[in-house]
Parts: sequence; C-alpha cells; structure tokens
Amino acid sequence: MPRKDFKPLDARRFWTDAQELECTMILPEAPGVKTFCFKTTDDSWFKYFPGQFITIELPTPGEKLLRTYTLSSSPSRPLSIAITVKAQRGSLGSQWMLDHVQVGDRFRAYGPGGLFTFHNHPAEKYLFISAGSGITPMMSMTRWLYDDGAHTDITFVHAARRPSDIIFRAELERMAQRLPDLHISFVIEEDDPYVAWTGYRGRLSQLMLPLMAPDYLEREIFCCGPAPFMQEVRDILHSVGFDMEHYHEENFLAPVLAESEREEPDDVIPDEDSRAAVIFAASGVEAACRETDTVLAVAKAAGLNIPSACQFGVCGTCKVRKLSGEVHMVHNGGISDDDIASGHILACCSNPIGRVEVDV
Repeated sequence: MPRKDFKPLDARRFWTDAQELECTMILPEAPGVKTFCFKTTDDSWFKYFPGQFITIELPTPGEKLLRTYTLSSSPSRPLSIAITVKAQRGSLGSQWMLDHVQVGDRFRAYGPGGLFTFHNHPAEKYLFISAGSGITPMMSMTRWLYDDGAHTDITFVHAARRPSDIIFRAELERMAQRLPDLHISFVIEEDDPYVAWTGYRGRLSQLMLPLMAPDYLEREIFCCGPAPFMQEVRDILHSVGFDMEHYHEENFLAPVLAESEREEPDDVIPDEDSRAAVIFAASGVEAACRETDTVLAVAKAAGLNIPSACQFGVCGTCKVRKLSGEVHMVHNGGISDDDIASGHILACCSNPIGRVEVDV
C-alpha cells in the first residue's frame, strides 16, 4: 500500500554491501523455478546495469554458501531487485533457496558486478539467445529496454525443454504485443501432454536461426545458457563466418570482473590452410584434403559413394561410422546424441581435423 513516509530517489542512498536484503516476494515462474524479490531495510535503492549479478550468502545448515545469481530485474525499477533461481541436478544452494527461503528472510549480499550488459556494447540491433535459466540476464536487459521506451531492435530466441519450462513466457509475449521492435521465438525439445505447440521444435540449428532472425549476421549477439548450448551457438556462428567480436556470452560458473579475466572459448574452427586426410577403411582409399572440406566432398572426389540427400545435416542419409580421429560437425538435427556417442557422424557436415578414418 502507499506509504506516507515515501521518499523520492534523490532523497535516498543507494544500496551497498553493508545493508542486508530482505525477501519481500516469491513468485513461481516454471516447474522448479522461482523469482525471489528483495528490498533493503532502509529504503535505499539499487544501482546496476541490466545483465549484472549479485553474490548472496545463504545460511544453509552447517555452513554459509556464497552463490552468484544474475539479476532478472531491471535497474529502471530501482526500489527492488530480483533473482530467478532454478536448481540444477546436484545443486545445494539453489535447491536450498527453493525449499527454505520465505518472505521476510534477510540475507547478506555483495555486488552488483559483471560485464555482461549491452551497455558495454552499444548497437542498433541485438540478438539475445538463451536456454533454461540463462534467460535471466536477457530478461533484465529486455525489461530495461521496455521501460526505456526507445525503439531498440531486439530479437529474442529462447530454448527450453518443454513449453511449460519457458521462464517469463507470458511477460515476454505481453511485451512483444506492445513493442513492435521486440521479436521473440521459442524452441522446445519436447511437447507438453495435451497442449498444442505451434512454435519451433528440436535444437537451435543453422536452419532455424535465419528464420528467427534473418539479419542475425548484422546483430550484436548476447548468449547465455548451459556450456554445451553456447558451444552449439558458437559453432553455428563460426560456420557462417560471423564476426565473433560482436558475440558475447555469459555463464553461471565463473563471472568475471574485467574483460582481461574473460577466458576465450577453445573452439575448434576448421582452417582452410591446414592439411587433413580421410581414410576410407572399407574401400582401402586414403585421400588428402583441407580441414574445411567435408568428409562427403572428399569421398566424392575420391570416386566413392556415400548416399546423401540434403547435404546440410538435416536428413541423416549420409550417416557413417567414424573409426578414429576427430571431426568438427555442425549438424541441423539429422543425427541423435546416441548416434554421436556411438561414433557416427554425418559426412555432409563433418570436417576432418587431422587424419580421420571412416567405415566406408
């Protein structure tokens, strides 16, 4: 309710680590996901950049745990902050929060900090790509742009296991209805029973991304999610020659305080000048090639036939078994994780890294 002692922002201090946070609201967002809202006890306000994080001290039994969470709230609403918590398998701190934190509980917290904010990378157009709870910094930035009222072109792509797992879905759809510059796309891996889904299915791929964001090569890209998901996004961007100076990613494992602390991903990128070779074991043929050649192209040049159709990693017709060596494969859903684990590759979208032996 309105308070008689309400003070405008310029009559308040801003929050520092010295002031405890009090949980004022807990909101369910999706199965196993809750948003915890906090205020200070002296009406100080919060100053941060959208996309930044805080570190919170959790008084779990036996020890105090320090856990870092990206703020899902926007600094355009500075009287409170919010974190959105999803417990991963084996989680201690996040699961404890979901099970035990109540309205009125108080916590020590530190920050805000972090460099993952579009304020560090001004651009005309943005592409946000997230998966799971990686949506939180994207949501903070989107909420900020919504409140800012400027026409900033945003395409927001989010991946989830099922439609019911999409965090902030209703709010994003409501914002997109009122912001013509906000375009959202969801991709899910599984349907919810008895619920119709008309969006994208599968895993984010080279084929989906141009449909979701036809001009994605021109956008400043921010990505957050599990490490394998971000690896797949980087593979897609590398494969089309995207300028990675305009790609930025965050994860929840090791937030950094300076750009110099950020570790560059150790990605495998086929090099046109690097020599490679494909050994076709069943045919007794060895063919020299470049890393940028595909196994299928090398086979054709050697006069060998590998049945193929789409030649874009979709249909799976060219699946072959790899006997040894490494390939860099960027497929578009034409092979399952089980097939990959059993040593199979799609010849049409696999580049040999060094010497590779296949059962052809």
